[in-house]
Amino acid sequence: MKRTFSSDEFDTNGDGVSNSNSQITDVAKKSRSEPALPSRVVHLRNIEANELEVVQLGLPFGRVTNFLNLRKKAQAFLEFDATDSAKQMVDYFTSVPAMRNGRQIFAQYSNHGELRTDPSNRTNQQAHVALAQATDLYETAQKGGPNCVLRVSIINLLFPVTIDVLYQIFSKFGTVLKIITFTKNDKFQALIQSKDPNGAAQAKLQLHGQNIYNGCCTLQIEYSKLHSLTVKFNNDKSRDYTNPTLPSGEGLAPQQQELERMHSNANLLSLQRSTSNDDYRYDYYTAAARGRPPSTSGTPSYDMQAGGSHLMSPLQAPSSTYNPGAGQPQYGHPYGSPHHQVPPMHGLPPGHAAAAAHMHAVHQQAQQQLQQQNPHMMPVQNGPVILVSNLNENMTTPESLFTLFGVYGDVHRVKILFNKKDSALIQFATPQQAAIAHQNLDHITMFGKQIKVSFSKHQFVQMPKDGAADMGLTKDFTNSPLHRFKKPGSKNYNNIHPPGSVLHLSNIPNETSEEEIRNIFSQYGTIKRFKFFEKDRKMALIEMETIEEAIAALINTHNYRLADSMHLRVSFSKSKL
Repeated sequence: MKRTFSSDEFDTNGDGVSNSNSQITDVAKKSRSEPALPSRVVHLRNIEANELEVVQLGLPFGRVTNFLNLRKKAQAFLEFDATDSAKQMVDYFTSVPAMRNGRQIFAQYSNHGELRTDPSNRTNQQAHVALAQATDLYETAQKGGPNCVLRVSIINLLFPVTIDVLYQIFSKFGTVLKIITFTKNDKFQALIQSKDPNGAAQAKLQLHGQNIYNGCCTLQIEYSKLHSLTVKFNNDKSRDYTNPTLPSGEGLAPQQQELERMHSNANLLSLQRSTSNDDYRYDYYTAAARGRPPSTSGTPSYDMQAGGSHLMSPLQAPSSTYNPGAGQPQYGHPYGSPHHQVPPMHGLPPGHAAAAAHMHAVHQQAQQQLQQQNPHMMPVQNGPVILVSNLNENMTTPESLFTLFGVYGDVHRVKILFNKKDSALIQFATPQQAAIAHQNLDHITMFGKQIKVSFSKHQFVQMPKDGAADMGLTKDFTNSPLHRFKKPGSKNYNNIHPPGSVLHLSNIPNETSEEEIRNIFSQYGTIKRFKFFEKDRKMALIEMETIEEAIAALINTHNYRLADSMHLRVSFSKSKL
């Protein structure tokens, strides 16, 4: 017997649902206690989302033909055009749980075979429009097209530029669908897919050559040869603004095979190929008869362009035309707010007043959190050079100072004073880095002596003249490969901690044993505790008896060669063992 929601169950009221709410409650209770047979209708529980977000949850798995959002009951129903699509969604949500506002969303088959909602109800009409809008945007994101993807390079990168900043800037000129960031040849770059070529063209015209921040972070924009971006993860490196079901990519090793299968399945939201666009013409009267929601874009073509490349990489954020989650936390991913906040955005000429105002608004929203989350971005009054005094003359070298002070910034030059060898000048890449080093290392004990760190009046450290006797007291580390903050967006920006007895070790070869590591570190003090990370044996924590011993161990073991091509990375940790 065909199972349906009858029109009596969903009649005209403020929610688009009739007064027979007890029937729905009974259905919900029953579905939790009795396993339902496979159905085209998926029942979502413990969900807090608007209409667009509900539809977006289902689109990656197939064609959504109807839906119902019972927000007061934290439940929703999605109807697919095929049972296989519903099965894909239920299976996926079982293996890769989705989080929303701190809630895990549960998906199961409904006890009903289809949804029959009242088409005259205003709420249902609005839901129908939301369904069409979300479907069109998702399909457009999948299809792509020529000149829809921009390749953005950022030169003179003095401050981190996050995906959130890029989104806010580029969405001024049209709907942004996907963003991927990466570093190539030591240059921070991004691929940004717009909904249509017009939006991409406007962004390129208005933003090319402009500075994101005052005097730095200059945008260089060109068209990419790619027609679309294929996204697997939503995180701080990549985003798909049309697909909230994507995971962040953390802790997914046991689930990776299932994830690959689900999001590479050609049958998911199957787009039929054709040489004629006539097959894809829709209006609000014929679409329902074809088992497919109407398109809002006129005549979408679902051909994947020949030769169009796709990148493997990956949100849900507001724009002028599509706003699925404004003011709402994201689906269990770490991008609900910017990781790095930013200094003032300037550099746009008067002719670009709208863009300048938009960038200024981004800055105003971001400035306060910048100083809290990323000390490398804080405003300072000092210069890039610090003076370190009361050093142990017999043990301190330019290399040891480079290693220790390099935990807090990229050290360019070190000079131990020729006539006062218990003092040294250290030049950092930026004044902010010098301030962080001063904050964390002033009055710490190094090699048995409590050092003092102060700011120098010098703006740079002078290298000795050719032929001058220096005894190796001055070293230039500007081009050292050991700089921790050279790469934009480096995780080291988020892992700056004051010296402590616990050290974080990384880049450990699989064949290296605990005993080998203990033997190395025991040369510099007493080891209290040690443990490998459970999910990643390439990382470990080791606790020394004192902070002074931990400092000595870091200086002597950072970049220690453990294998032919693997060198140990050591930093201070806030964790406890």
